[in-house]
Amino acid sequence: MKIMTKPVILTGLRANNDLHIGNYFGALLPIIDMAKSHADEYEINLFVPDLHSFTTPIDHSQLQGQIMRNLKLFVAAGLPLDNENIHIYRQSFIPAHSELTWILDCFAYFGELNRMIQFKEKSGIDREKQAKEALARATNDLGQERMDELLQSTVQSKGNDKELLKIILKYIQGLTAEDARGSSVGLFNYPVLMAADILLYGAKYVPVGEDQTQHLEFARDIAERMNNKFGELFVVPEPVKKQHEFFGKDQGLRIKDLQDPSRKMSKSEASDKGIIFLGDNPDEAAKKVMSAATDSVGAVHFDVENQPGISNLLQIHALLAGKPLEEVLQHHEGQTNYGEFKGKVADQVKAFLSDFQTKLESVDEAALMAKLQSSEAQMRDKANATLLEVQKAVGLR
Repeated sequence: MKIMTKPVILTGLRANNDLHIGNYFGALLPIIDMAKSHADEYEINLFVPDLHSFTTPIDHSQLQGQIMRNLKLFVAAGLPLDNENIHIYRQSFIPAHSELTWILDCFAYFGELNRMIQFKEKSGIDREKQAKEALARATNDLGQERMDELLQSTVQSKGNDKELLKIILKYIQGLTAEDARGSSVGLFNYPVLMAADILLYGAKYVPVGEDQTQHLEFARDIAERMNNKFGELFVVPEPVKKQHEFFGKDQGLRIKDLQDPSRKMSKSEASDKGIIFLGDNPDEAAKKVMSAATDSVGAVHFDVENQPGISNLLQIHALLAGKPLEEVLQHHEGQTNYGEFKGKVADQVKAFLSDFQTKLESVDEAALMAKLQSSEAQMRDKANATLLEVQKAVGLR
């Protein structure tokens, strides 16, 4: 069994949902390029976060098929299966992820998890709305006169009198419990599982978007907390600033919804008409481009604020052509026939999907499964070794 001695880069490959061209250019290709460019100096851990995939409701009958299909998408996009420094594995096939999560749970604090923005957003918690509702409920229960007295006391004490604050916070806590009642404990606990994903393998570098920075900082905090209490159990991941320095903070192009270019292209949107899925029929995808929202300006310009639809099509055009946006603009700036311009982009989309789907059909499933099983055996040994040290430290072994 090959011993992992190089520093580790770790990132997740999406487990479920139909992937679209926004995912392709914003996630698949950057991950594959990162893996290829760093594999000589680093161990590259690419894992399928299948346990994370149902913190919010999904169709469980489709999950296994989606996992394997999305793995094939990565291979079709160029992920190499023959590099011994690139490891591809499914999270749920490494039981240590779940056990370490429970152990870390017992050293994590409710308050720090409750502050996670992702949990608030996905559970529908609106803090501003809560504050207004808390003030209204407190006023109704205590009476306006009493609330005025408390407010006056707070002002006169320059904030040192905390009684009003304590009352409002009590009501907010109650509202939080009401708002989050329909959310799963798994959604709340998501950052702890993510920390286990990272710490089991001693990962120093974890590329994260803005929505995941809090989770990475939590992984650092819980690692340092455990190390301070039990000795050097974990490698502490680099802080967010150093992560951005290492990977480069992504300022790349963002593909927007074709029907509503004020929003990013996302499967969570109610309609699929503005989304080009990697599995779309090429002709149908071309029709989506031809029906994309534009504007009344009447000339092609890259102006995200005033011409978001045309600007989005220019970005898609540049990405599919593999050219800088500036070069694409030289050919289309000022063009007045929107239909002709859309047709050019539609032809590109059709050709791209036809080519990609041909590659997808030719993916060697036996080779993919062999790579998964080989990586999972190796990762299981690594994860179990880390878990054993933790078990010994907390008295389980």
